[in-house]
Amino acid sequence: MARKKIAVVGAGNVGATTAQRLAEKEIGDVILVDIIQDMPQGKALDILESAPVYGYDSKIIGTNEYEETRNSDIVVVTSGVARKPGMSRDDLLKINAGIVKGVVENIVKTSPNAILIVVSNPLDAMTYVAHKISRFPKNRIMGMAGVLDAARFSTFIAMDLNVSVENIHAFVLGGHGDTMVPSTRYTTVAGVSVEELIPKSRLEAIVKRTREGGAEIVNLLKTGSAFYAPSAAVAEMAKSIVKDKKKILPCAALCEGEYGINGLFVGVPVKLGERGIEQVFEIKLNNEESAALKRSAEAVKTLCDQVDKLL
Repeated sequence: MARKKIAVVGAGNVGATTAQRLAEKEIGDVILVDIIQDMPQGKALDILESAPVYGYDSKIIGTNEYEETRNSDIVVVTSGVARKPGMSRDDLLKINAGIVKGVVENIVKTSPNAILIVVSNPLDAMTYVAHKISRFPKNRIMGMAGVLDAARFSTFIAMDLNVSVENIHAFVLGGHGDTMVPSTRYTTVAGVSVEELIPKSRLEAIVKRTREGGAEIVNLLKTGSAFYAPSAAVAEMAKSIVKDKKKILPCAALCEGEYGINGLFVGVPVKLGERGIEQVFEIKLNNEESAALKRSAEAVKTLCDQVDKLL
């Protein structure tokens, strides 16, 4: 059976590491695209030359042209300016909206049937840009955020309890950033609610650290933003799609009435299979969670209203 074709647009830290993970896990053959001459070709060749050591047969090429990506099954959009210390995701809006618009216009011409995974920040708004420009059906367009946020939440819980991360199922809703809604009620450790295991004050500190997870890394790196965990999250999503695993993962999906949200991409639990988003799971929220999700959706709407003026 032919391997799936996955295009990764943007060969910076996030894009190149995503290409590496997709190749190593043999999720598909990878085309790494960037406007900088020779750079994606160099990174792709370096990843390809790792294959004899790591033992994978995925093909990977680098290119400056979208023609090489023609008829991709999945396109991962990582293009855009990375956050710098003191810069909010919202500061990136104007610059990255223009970049993502151009990328998506090229994708529509070359891979009109692709499933789009958007990684560029501010993520919920950039997924909205991609949808607005591509006009792809809602099942074929999503943002990578929830998988990353849930991974950060799981990491901090595992550190606190000194248990395996594999025992933790973290549940995160809402926009990617300061308004996200990590649900302690639905987050479990070996099936037991985390609320039973960690005192409220410590849990609140973990939730706060999860919300600020991206900024914490930006401040430590000083010259860029996270890329190891974001690329791992993309690979997890791509694997569920390519292998039709139908995993329930939190992704930025277009809500049309679910959770009382309309016309916005917000982090919700979805079933990811070969058709992309096959179902949005609507779970029962308490008043506090509903109010927090509403606030998060309003913050996303503010950005999308700005996008409408820009495009």
